[in-house]
Amino acid sequence: MSASSSLARAIMVQGVGSDAGKSLIVAGLCRAFAKRGLKVRPFKPQNMSNNAAVTGDGGEIGRAQALQARACGVEPVTDMNPVLLKPEGETGAQLVVCGEMRGHVTAQDFRNFKNTLLPEVLAAFERLKATCDLVIVEGAGSPSEVNLRAGDIANMGFATAADVPVILAGDVEKGGVIAQVVGTHAVLMPSERDLIKGFVINKFRGDVSLFTPAVTDMEARTGWAGLGVIGWFQDAGRLPKEDSASLGRWAATGRGDGENPIRIAVPRFERIANFDDLDPLMAEDDVDVVLVEPGQAIPGDADVVILPGSKSVISDLRHLKAEDWDVDIVAHVHRGGLVVGLCGGYQMLGQRISDPDGMEGGGMEGVADEELGLGLLDVETVLTGDKTLEQIKGREVDTGTPVAGYEMHLGLTGGPDRHTPWFHLEDGREEGARAASGQIMGTYLHGVFATDAFRHDFLSRLREGRHGGAAYEASVDQTLDALGDHLEACLDLDSLLAIST
Repeated sequence: MSASSSLARAIMVQGVGSDAGKSLIVAGLCRAFAKRGLKVRPFKPQNMSNNAAVTGDGGEIGRAQALQARACGVEPVTDMNPVLLKPEGETGAQLVVCGEMRGHVTAQDFRNFKNTLLPEVLAAFERLKATCDLVIVEGAGSPSEVNLRAGDIANMGFATAADVPVILAGDVEKGGVIAQVVGTHAVLMPSERDLIKGFVINKFRGDVSLFTPAVTDMEARTGWAGLGVIGWFQDAGRLPKEDSASLGRWAATGRGDGENPIRIAVPRFERIANFDDLDPLMAEDDVDVVLVEPGQAIPGDADVVILPGSKSVISDLRHLKAEDWDVDIVAHVHRGGLVVGLCGGYQMLGQRISDPDGMEGGGMEGVADEELGLGLLDVETVLTGDKTLEQIKGREVDTGTPVAGYEMHLGLTGGPDRHTPWFHLEDGREEGARAASGQIMGTYLHGVFATDAFRHDFLSRLREGRHGGAAYEASVDQTLDALGDHLEACLDLDSLLAIST
């Protein structure tokens, strides 16, 4: 056990399965306790996600922890998520520790040495505790995955080492939640069961009183306290998404209901990354964001095709070609449509992507690789070992409209179209590239569409007479407020705070 020098309390939310809503529960608890006047911080020992955020201290963490920090009213820092795995293939991932890339690991390699990262995880946790009154910790996956128990730093391994009490979260929407709670109790070791102080049931629709007998039964079978049932939170789709498990719901909520909506098509790459770049566009009532699944053609009536970020850009470029989306994109351009590339999508728009050091290497680290791009921008990209992580402010070249975002990428991009940049940055640099036709543009800036003025200007060029639009950033904070109030009404937060130690 660790001995903390801080008086801060801590409590951990673990799930009975993946996608149980842990991230949003933690975000809601962060906002609820912050509104009570507590200094609250989020923490996730180990995360796996290709949606990441750049922190003020120059590192990267999971997108969910950045949202949770926002719920607390503070800037995200790397201590909030000391270990981040970013999947690159079926068996491998990029490893980020304390905000910095430490190379690439296979699933088996990481399983063998992940316990060696525990000291760094605990050190980050202690530093975070020294800054606040309450740390709310989020687990990963489920503690019932006994095949992952050896060397665990994500769930019970961390809770045991840090002596943090746990509450379990179950998703009733998927069905079988009673068996999941009781089954988790059955497979845990006695010492782990003792750390769990209760459970909450998430995503309940209808009359909550109808579930009371089930809560009573679970309490009797486990000895854990039922701490509340969280009713369905309709506005969850308004908040940034963390990982691909939510892509189905993402696609379902992006359909504009206005008359003659602006249609934006987004090919779904196998290793799509930072797809929350599209959330602000989805918030617009007159914008229809279409996620184009493998096997589907890019809609011929699209106004814009956006190529999103990718964690394995060469592999996803090949996937794009295998789906004949390159043919669809060329046809789209011939019809006068716009094409926007964001980060990895920007690299794909060029003439060539080279990987001389095998940073991706077709899934084999150290094996050089290259692929011809789509040829829509006169630029080329060389993937390098130095990763750019930076928060950015600037202005659009043509309009002077301010923008803000962040860079998070490997690679250097150069070529003639870089001389017609999309943005001028505050530090004097030029960012992005545009084709002479004005139809093709690319940038390394993630989050650029979250700037309301820029997004509104961009969309107004597509529909004559369009004025105004959604206030995206304000809506995120309003939704966090509503989520905090929702959990305040559904859960006994006094009991949760009393459980924390």
